Amino acid sequence: MQTTTAAQGRSAARRTVLAVPGNSSRMLAKARDSAADEVFCDLEDAVPPSEKEGARAGIVAALNSGGWRPGRRAVRVNGWSGPWTHEDIITVVTGAGAHLDSVILPKVRSGAEVVAAALLLDQLEMRCDLAPRSIALQAQIEDAVALTRIDEIASASPRLEALVIGPADMAADLGMRTLTTGEQPVGYTLGDAHHHVMMTVLVAARAHGLAAVDGPYLALENPDGLRRIASAAAALGFDGKWVIHPGQIDTVNEVFTPPADAVAAARSLLDAYGTATADARGAARHGGEMIDEASAAMARSVLARAAAAGTDIARQTFS
Repeated sequence: MQTTTAAQGRSAARRTVLAVPGNSSRMLAKARDSAADEVFCDLEDAVPPSEKEGARAGIVAALNSGGWRPGRRAVRVNGWSGPWTHEDIITVVTGAGAHLDSVILPKVRSGAEVVAAALLLDQLEMRCDLAPRSIALQAQIEDAVALTRIDEIASASPRLEALVIGPADMAADLGMRTLTTGEQPVGYTLGDAHHHVMMTVLVAARAHGLAAVDGPYLALENPDGLRRIASAAAALGFDGKWVIHPGQIDTVNEVFTPPADAVAAARSLLDAYGTATADARGAARHGGEMIDEASAAMARSVLARAAAAGTDIARQTFS
């Protein structure tokens, strides 16, 4: 695996990010063949305190093992409010830093927490003879305080490559009446209760050049609900979504990949706009509406996402 910089990681495909418990050797082994764009080995919520030390060793062994499909690899460490964070990062980076793309920080509440992790990574990369800033950071936004400090967090370090919504902890912190992660609170019928959180994170991510990732949908036996929630996030502009089971990957990959007709329409719009600019016109009529440079920017965005997803039609048409 070739380790990328944080800047490159911001534009990498991350339609699906598969969560794998770090204390399950069976699941870690299966994850190597995952079709997810990114796999993260979890040391936080999925691992009880008594097993965290053993999980670190298991994750190091898994990252160093061969047979991984192409894609990004990350580790979610424990948050700074507990006693494990520094040892999580030290153990994983010294043991398998050459095979690690990013560290996910959960429950981030300030820019200082991102800076602390970044400084530790600075030292570890020197110690382990790794390229500077070869290991990126991702910040999970999981409560009201984080949301009010979103710009501080998003601008805290050049290592930061993504903001990730933690929907369960966010719902609990806000007092929402729901027990189903990612769904609407019971009794709320006036719109999307999560819209403000999602847009706040998305706007901050785009303002600071970061990827924006939606959190997981935990109702494994509701594929229609997964598609509905993922489609809403994709429509807003999110880059991808966490998944907690391999059975969710195909659906979410499909949802976050621009369909062939959308890619063809974007290419057609750019062709029409190119003809207009060649004729010294700043706008043109195309498909029953007026198009201009802003229209072209939207079309380029569609093609960029399709190219990141590796679709054949994107490779044929994106320029």
